[in-house]
Formats: sequence, C-alpha cells, structure tokens
Amino acid sequence: MSASTLPIGTTLTTPKATGTGGSAAAGGAGSANGLPANMQISQSGFLQLISTQMQNQNPLNPADPTQFLAQIEGLSEVSSLQSLQTSLSGLASGLQGAQMLNGTSLLGHSVLVPGNSARLAAGGSVSGAVTAPAGANGLTVSVTDASGALVDAFAVAPQSSGYTNFTWNGNTASGSAAPAGQYLLNVSASVGGTSQSVSPLVYSQVQSVTIDPSTQTLELNTVNGTVPLSSVVNIQ
Repeated sequence: MSASTLPIGTTLTTPKATGTGGSAAAGGAGSANGLPANMQISQSGFLQLISTQMQNQNPLNPADPTQFLAQIEGLSEVSSLQSLQTSLSGLASGLQGAQMLNGTSLLGHSVLVPGNSARLAAGGSVSGAVTAPAGANGLTVSVTDASGALVDAFAVAPQSSGYTNFTWNGNTASGSAAPAGQYLLNVSASVGGTSQSVSPLVYSQVQSVTIDPSTQTLELNTVNGTVPLSSVVNIQ
C-alpha cells in the first residue's frame, strides 16, 4: 500500500460545500464544520479515495463491503443536505424579494404604530389613537415641544371598545399655528377620579422600506423614525 493510501475501513467525513471552486471560506482558514482547509475533500476526491482503497486492499483479508457502502451513503447524505441548503437559500431570496415588493406598496401611506413622537409639517396636523382603559370617563392629550414646554392640550371622549382616535390640529393653546418640527404626545385617562397614563399610537407617513440584515424582517422608514412592519396596526 502506498503512503498516500488510507487504511481499509478508515471512516471518512465529507465536509460541507465551500465557496466557489471548492475553496474554504474566510481565505481557507476553515469551513462551517470546523475542519481546516487541508482536511477538506470534494465529492470526486472522496470517490477516488474509496476506489484507491478497493484497489490496494489485502486479497487475503479483504475489507467488509458494508464499510464502503457506509462511506458512500455518508457522501450521499451530505450531497442531499447541500442540495436542500441551496434550495432553501433560493426560497429565502425569493421570499425576501416578495417582502420588499409588498413593502413598496406602503410608500406614501400613513401607518399607525406605537410611539409618542410625531413630526408636524407646516400648516399640518397630527393624528393618533389610544386604547382607553376600562372605566375611563375622559382622555387628555398633551402636546409638548422638544424642550418639554407644553404647546397644547385637549380632551377626547373615550370609546367603549377598540381604539379612540384623536387629532391635534397643529395649533398652540393660544390658537396660533405651531412651528413645524418634532413634538411629543402624552395621553392620560381619568379613571375613577384618578389620572392614569396611556401609551399612544401615532400615524406616520412611510418614506421608504428596508430589509433588516440581521433579522431579515421588513422595516418602514417613516417621518417619525424606523418601525418594523409587525408593529403596524392600521394603514391609511
């Protein structure tokens, strides 16, 4: 038996497929299965090793054929997993493209998402909604500017179920138009004579969409910041 021939019965482990041309990822430092580059083998090399084993086996003590079958079966399983991985990668790319295409249909629309920050356009207004707590007999929406100064406050009648919508007309408490910019909306509910803070939702116009590279989820870039599509509760 030559020095390059493996002993009969040696169990070979076929590594996962590497990048283009069979080279290892990360400059040959290793592959996903943890094997160094000098221990990786292609499918053709694997079959060649098995053929060499058969040619150099001891005729007085031939190898058990089931050992070769087990090695070939292992190669077949790895090949099947590689094909499945390729198919899943293609499916994921297709779903990502469809997700992006669906997201573009939201451009220019206003989506209702949790948050209390809202951008007021010149001469515009800001709309939102809240879920009134049980027993609430009144809601108060307070608008403050970036410095925390109170700009306006107004009362809203709570709905018995579902969302209670509200709209700030963009005016200050004195009736003059508030300058364009970012404002904070805080909502409090009167329940049994006590004041209770309520988390509001605000309508934001969608300007663009992005696929998060870490989670592969669709995110909406709005005038009030980036929000995940999963947080949207209404679209106008």
